[in-house]
Amino acid sequence: MSRFISRWRPLSVVGAVLTVLLFASSGYAQGRAQGKVVDKDDKPVADAKVTITSSANNQKWELKTNNRGEYFQIGLPSGSYVVLVEKPNLGAMQANITVRGSAPATQDFKIVPGQAGLTQEQLAKNAALQKLFDQAVAASKSGDHPGAIASYTEVAAGLPSCADCYYNIGLEYSALKDFAQAETAFKKAVEMKPDHADAYNGLANVYNAQKKFDLASQASAKAAELAGGAAAAGGGGNADSLYNQGVIAWNAGKADEAKAHFDSALKADPNHAASHFQLGMALLNLGQLPQAKTEFEAYLKLAPTGANAAQAQAMLNALPK
Repeated sequence: MSRFISRWRPLSVVGAVLTVLLFASSGYAQGRAQGKVVDKDDKPVADAKVTITSSANNQKWELKTNNRGEYFQIGLPSGSYVVLVEKPNLGAMQANITVRGSAPATQDFKIVPGQAGLTQEQLAKNAALQKLFDQAVAASKSGDHPGAIASYTEVAAGLPSCADCYYNIGLEYSALKDFAQAETAFKKAVEMKPDHADAYNGLANVYNAQKKFDLASQASAKAAELAGGAAAAGGGGNADSLYNQGVIAWNAGKADEAKAHFDSALKADPNHAASHFQLGMALLNLGQLPQAKTEFEAYLKLAPTGANAAQAQAMLNALPK
């Protein structure tokens, strides 16, 4: 059975946003970020440094505002970003943006010294917390999940409003198969941020692993509802949530229902490789062999070395030519 897709989430603090690595991000169409920077008198701020950081892989784009205070960056893959604007003698400000498809993500800034901006003390604190997060990510990647949990917990203590801290803690406990602790962490994230779709997906993963399929279905449906609302607002898709619902239905022996979810996931993102594979399995189970063959071929084209590549090829070899 295919594994659920899990994501690292960025961290938000009052007046600033810290970025942490986001793994397994979906590849949607590229878009652009744009905006205008003005001072307290609404006059354009020229030559302000603008840094755009991807929450998916920490990739950075650096540019400066023009004489009209405008900035414009194209070629950004769909996803979450942090925009930092800095101007000596004025201050600095940060904001979260979401790029979806080809629609521009617009974020304007009004830098007023001492108001709503970031002080040097705040920037220094944020840098220290970012370093701690980097340590947590490194610990997780090396398999030191207890160490990652300790670091995330330390950051959460410094940022009491950080729902994503608890989401990441939930992922670490899930990796340790400590599902009780994982459930507690994901529920804490949802309590702090009721629209946290990824945390609901985390709960779905936990319940699915314990064969609590009714609870898993409820959590995944909530994740899909929340992701669907964001998609409707921004033009993106919610393939991961729909895929998760399909996996839950498949594990519960509901092939028809699973097929419908995988179909919907591929409508949201035609390049969602895992959904192609699972749709092929569902079609195979339903006796629709030619259609199953098409899905396995699509999976191998998108993920020739993917986790299910060997199984997909075996299925193709066994199917009638």
